[in-house]
Amino acid sequence: MTTASPPPTNRLPIRDRRPLPMSRDEARARGWDEVDVVFVTGDAYIDHPSFAMAILGRVLEAEGYRVGIVAQPDWRSADAWKTFGRPRVCFAISAGNMDSMINHYTANRKVRNDDAYSPGGRIGLRPDRATMPYCQRAREAYKGVPVIAGGVEASLRRLAHYDYWSDTVKRSILLDAKADLVVYGMGESALVEVVRRLASGENVRDLRDMRGVAYRLGAKEAVPDGDDVIAIPSFEATRDDKLAFAEATRRIHLETNPYNARTLTQRHGDQTVVVNPPRLPESRASMDHYYDLPYTRKAHPHYTEPIPAFTVIKDSVTIMRGCFGGCTYCSITTHQGRVIQSRSPESIVREVREMGEDPDFKGTVSDLGGPTANMYEMRCSRPDVEAKCRRLSCVQPKICKLLTTEHTELIGVMRDARAQQGVKKVLIASGVRMDLARRSPEYMRELTAHHVGGHLKVAQEHTDPETLKNMKRPAPENFVDFDAKFRDASSEAGKEQYLIPYFIASHPGSDVKAMIDLAVFLKKNGYKPEQVQDFIPAPFDIAACMYHTGLDPMTMQPVTVARKMRERKTQRALMQFFKPENYFAVRKALLEHGRKDLIGTGCDALIPPNPPREALDARRADATRELAEDHVHSTNRRPGTGYRPGRKGAGRRRR
Repeated sequence: MTTASPPPTNRLPIRDRRPLPMSRDEARARGWDEVDVVFVTGDAYIDHPSFAMAILGRVLEAEGYRVGIVAQPDWRSADAWKTFGRPRVCFAISAGNMDSMINHYTANRKVRNDDAYSPGGRIGLRPDRATMPYCQRAREAYKGVPVIAGGVEASLRRLAHYDYWSDTVKRSILLDAKADLVVYGMGESALVEVVRRLASGENVRDLRDMRGVAYRLGAKEAVPDGDDVIAIPSFEATRDDKLAFAEATRRIHLETNPYNARTLTQRHGDQTVVVNPPRLPESRASMDHYYDLPYTRKAHPHYTEPIPAFTVIKDSVTIMRGCFGGCTYCSITTHQGRVIQSRSPESIVREVREMGEDPDFKGTVSDLGGPTANMYEMRCSRPDVEAKCRRLSCVQPKICKLLTTEHTELIGVMRDARAQQGVKKVLIASGVRMDLARRSPEYMRELTAHHVGGHLKVAQEHTDPETLKNMKRPAPENFVDFDAKFRDASSEAGKEQYLIPYFIASHPGSDVKAMIDLAVFLKKNGYKPEQVQDFIPAPFDIAACMYHTGLDPMTMQPVTVARKMRERKTQRALMQFFKPENYFAVRKALLEHGRKDLIGTGCDALIPPNPPREALDARRADATRELAEDHVHSTNRRPGTGYRPGRKGAGRRRR
């Protein structure tokens, strides 16, 4: 492998506000005859710190490296990978801000109608499992150039994992993508270390001592061992034995605390995948540095169509990252870490002030938050205990007594942000952790008086105790109490405001009976959720293990799983029992489960005794559509096939 020379010194000033180049002409306009790193991403390039390619590219730029962006390349050939010529240091590969399979398919495994991270919301601009073809094209374009994979998709597939879309256990992405390294988790400090060491003359094998990376060993290479190494069940064992898969999942998640995690090894035939302990949490100074860089906060001028995801977040401000909630269906904790990493109030307010000075800014900060809006600066009060703790959630089954839950500094940030010139309103749109918020009456008053635009979205997710236990979510009483406090605080502020609770259908533990009880809860409390979530088993998540194995990997106890599509559709319909098009599905479920009492004209009834005209019309329309439909898309049609828009021979079969 060739080694790279140290970075040249003729760099652009760090406050240069131009976006990173997407073409050779743009690179030449900066005076570059080559680039150090080619960043390949499955998303459209938006120079905003909410997007991985932007924050990682700017961080590398600040270190003195030349970065070229190849966004949503045509993967059918390696031509796009040659846009900037041979990169001096490496290729950095990411499928994008989302896992490409979740981006492409609904919970019913049908192709989505749009892609929020693409111009015009168009589908078809990235392949299935994009990390793999992106890495393979990089190798094809320039042999010998190190290929570093990262992002959510690679992070969650770094070991053997359950793949919902093929209903199989797949091996580590390292083997299929042929990447030299996977940088897992949030990648700023890790990628800087990778590039710096490669540029100084080290090779990829030298980087195996880094935290936050995974790599593969050949058959003849020595496998790490010792007290600080845990060997988990092999790929073959997890593929063939669900108990082994559950055991592997348990061991993986017990090694996620960066202060005590050990190295993991997993055999894949005659090769071994090694996962080093996670990176240590970012300091406040590092967080400030990352978010203070000179982003344009705009899509690259190359684009002529709006990019839906950017429209949603363009006026948002990230104040922290990480989550200690440990919800089993969520990848945030496993990707961003359980330790909260917060920016300083000065850095946050400075960003808001700059937004207020922008003539295009309309005056409303759409969100001041992160994965959870009110975990800002919360941490364990005993570092000595935190260094030993292997608890997966700091708030379930109850809030740890060592967790600091003060909202004081966050309240100050909220007040300072809305006081900036040019700012009319600062909204909180990130999820508010209700069990923490209700501990602070002052935060509730501040939130309701100044930071809610009429409705506040909260994640209750379910009402069934067993399902909530499997989710690692608080009991429904928590939601009822928060709702009461929210209404009281809103009334005190002279405002009429409401909660919009999110719920999930078909999560492990939930059956039709549990969903009927949820429907009764919704009716009793006057909620009619317009947006509902269907559970999708994401790789690496504990809930995905439950779905695949029927076991809770932490206890090895059986878990109810809704695997049949008919039951999944019924659970969703029950959550929206009030919609006429769901009438017949809800009626059938109620009758099958002995709840005829919920059919009638009384105030407690979910549906009337006779179907409304809209229900009959919807049933006729469904029947007509089924007769006219000439295909059902399946992601498990034939080995090696999948979502490849425009690909020859990719026609869909008749049902």
